[in-house]
Amino acid sequence: MNEQPTSSPTPEPMRATPYPSAGARSGRRRLIAIVVIVLIVAAIAWIVHHGKGIQVPGGPGGPAGRGGSGGGPVAVAIATAANGDIQVKLPALGTITPLATVTVKTQISGQLQQLAFREGQVVRQGEFLAQIDPRPYQAALEQAQGNLQRDQAQLVDAKLDLKRYQDLAKTELVAQQQVDTQAALVGQLEGTIVADLAQINTAKLNVQYTHIVAPVSGRTGLRQVDQGNYVTPGDANGIVVVTQLQPISAIFPVPEDNVSAVMKRFRAGQPLEVDAYDRANTTLLAQGKLVTIDNEIDTTTGTVKLRAQFENPDYALFPNQFVNIQLLLDTLKDQVVIPVAAVQHGAPNGVAGTFVYLVNGDSTVSVHPITVGTVDGERVAVTAGLKTGDVVVTEGGDRLRDGARVVLPSAAPAPAVNSGSGAAGAGAGARAWKKTGPWKHRPTDGSSGHSGPPPDAAPRP
Repeated sequence: MNEQPTSSPTPEPMRATPYPSAGARSGRRRLIAIVVIVLIVAAIAWIVHHGKGIQVPGGPGGPAGRGGSGGGPVAVAIATAANGDIQVKLPALGTITPLATVTVKTQISGQLQQLAFREGQVVRQGEFLAQIDPRPYQAALEQAQGNLQRDQAQLVDAKLDLKRYQDLAKTELVAQQQVDTQAALVGQLEGTIVADLAQINTAKLNVQYTHIVAPVSGRTGLRQVDQGNYVTPGDANGIVVVTQLQPISAIFPVPEDNVSAVMKRFRAGQPLEVDAYDRANTTLLAQGKLVTIDNEIDTTTGTVKLRAQFENPDYALFPNQFVNIQLLLDTLKDQVVIPVAAVQHGAPNGVAGTFVYLVNGDSTVSVHPITVGTVDGERVAVTAGLKTGDVVVTEGGDRLRDGARVVLPSAAPAPAVNSGSGAAGAGAGARAWKKTGPWKHRPTDGSSGHSGPPPDAAPRP
């Protein structure tokens, strides 16, 4: 039997898959975007209408949010407006300047034999500081005293001769010229005596200069020369610098616009008190009085320099120290005073300005516009809008709005009412179940011995 060759079936050609056009792809993307936007809008709407049961800050069972929304009262701090005095102070930046800074120098040349002070020692005026070798100057003093004795003896002899010549001149035994010459010699010796006395005083002064004392009361700095060196009046650094610290002054500028008010009080003889604070303007360092006002305005800065003096008993002020100055110009009596922290700035009712949150009798607050006056540290005077006895909010105002309910420091906070449903209600039920739900330990045989879910399990719906 002849077998016919079997031919393999011819494979069908592959059909080309149609590729979507660019327009189709763009339309599909638009459709996906529209669907996504619709889903987002639907989710937001559901949250807005059904999210009241979710516990969020400010909602039921949680802390009140901004504006006191969600029904929860806001815990605040309060203060009561009261009558008080407000001090009108002029602030300035001052520099502590000593009333005297003296570089102690030698007034004669010689070897420095002794230093009698310690660096940083507080010395009094006239206190012994250093000693220079006095022997050369003591010898010069003795020499001057010897010259004086010699010249005094010559003067006595010349005067006796003059007396004799005058007596002989009366009998014409001595010429008048010789008498006049002797009188001139007496006058010359008298002048020599005066010069000798001056040399003695100079020598005594030089001996005194060898004993160096403090020219002013103050604090010594670092010594500029060591014992044993040869010092001269031409030494620029001297021996030591003494700075007066008690009393001490502060120089500070004030704007020319305030000069009239300062001069009016100063010329009337009224003492102007000056307080010096540290660099942070928080710690009072010293209290003093204004003593001097400069005689001209600095045209480059438009300010006038003032000097205040401080007793500085505890050495709190140090030379060249920068301090914050508070110059007391006036004191306003019987002002309505509240803390600065109570003053709010903004436009809660559509009108920009300053206001406070006034606490009402029903533990709610209301926006109350005020007009503020002079600020005195942490206090401020209210010129309009408040009266004595009004209670204002000092802390927590950033979370309040007009009509919000507040919790006062002396009152207990109101209990949160759990009126929510859904997730919030389930969470509350789970917490309640954890406290009261029964639970038994699993037996050792592996059987189930509990009658409820484990403590960490969420309750089933």
